[in-house]
Amino acid sequence: MKIAVLGTGGGARAHTAKLRELGHEVYVGTRDVQATLARTSPDMMGNAPYPQFLAEHPGIALLSFGEAAAAADGVVINGIDGHNAVAALTAIADQLAGKTVIDYAVPFVYQHESEHPWPTPWGVMPKLEPCDTDSLGEQIQRALPDVKVVKSFVTQEQTTVVDPGSVGGGEHTMFVAGDHADAKQQATDLLKAYGWSDILDFGPLVCARGMEMYAHMHSAIGFGQQFGGHFGIKVVR
Repeated sequence: MKIAVLGTGGGARAHTAKLRELGHEVYVGTRDVQATLARTSPDMMGNAPYPQFLAEHPGIALLSFGEAAAAADGVVINGIDGHNAVAALTAIADQLAGKTVIDYAVPFVYQHESEHPWPTPWGVMPKLEPCDTDSLGEQIQRALPDVKVVKSFVTQEQTTVVDPGSVGGGEHTMFVAGDHADAKQQATDLLKAYGWSDILDFGPLVCARGMEMYAHMHSAIGFGQQFGGHFGIKVVR
């Protein structure tokens, strides 16, 4: 397949490398191709400059968001940060029309003021916005009615999403939610190709709210084990 991955951060790189390993044609989208290629320092998360990643993974095309989306023949993975995702995707609505967008972004707002802040080793824990009565996944779907949005991947580190066997031999659960059965099947097929065997369909896209709000629980579990390694969650039924 021809699959687009929008974003060049650590999570997007994990999907890009795995998809290439699986034999797919991968088109990576970035806001500014020349700026991305010109970077010589690690990003804010410590990832190496993107030209180094491209050198280590030949055959990957780096394009603008719109060009990458247009090149995909059905599936686009959204790795754009949650704060900017709706605006960035809306700007390329024509190139996304009719395609499945698998969204794993978390709608974090950083450096916010809080009456009761949650201190972390890297500063105050970001807040979720939207939360409770809406979700980023739903906002994307409303903004792009001609796109089939699936919320998935979001309850794990993306390096674990593409390699579930690295935690507990793969004995943990991944979730999907969306309003289009065929799009959820595409996401499920991709997860199975990644190695997932326990995939739970939550039903409609409104359930993206639960997945996005889980982000704080994921952090809390990480704190509890002093970030001593990746972990999975298992729905026992």
